[in-house]
Amino acid sequence: MAVNRAKVPVWLPWPIPVGWLFTGVAYAGDDVSGGRATVVACSGPAPLGGPGDMLLIAEELGVGLGARFAGIEGPDPGPGMCTDKPPHTKVVAKGRPTPLWHVEGTPADRAVFAGEAGGLWLWAVVWPEQSGLMMYDELVLTDLREAGAEVELLPIGALSPRLLG
Repeated sequence: MAVNRAKVPVWLPWPIPVGWLFTGVAYAGDDVSGGRATVVACSGPAPLGGPGDMLLIAEELGVGLGARFAGIEGPDPGPGMCTDKPPHTKVVAKGRPTPLWHVEGTPADRAVFAGEAGGLWLWAVVWPEQSGLMMYDELVLTDLREAGAEVELLPIGALSPRLLG
């Protein structure tokens, strides 16, 4: 299972937003080094109506999984993430305020935010683009590798097609 092989956090909003479901987890890595990147998918009602999807990616520098889902070239956010300005939003990752910047140059169908949490990239990719509004609510992220029995209360939905494409 991805959670057991991960060497990086497996971020999940906790509590999960009202009406949202956990819709999958995957990792990038190998049997020797384990998961050097993880992605968790959640789906639910978009803030402005209709369906919404969110991927939370944790990865070591240079892996490129976040950039792949963000729809940009290169393994890292690069110049699309302007850190000389204040962050656009913050999440709480493992109890710590974590600034995220909007990543520019991504496809128009999604909103992408990236930052650093514990020396690793933290990406949030949301569809449709307007669903990026949910990133301005204070999301609290927990690492599923450290979750206890409460994970059994997690509402689970069908596998997100975002993980497959």
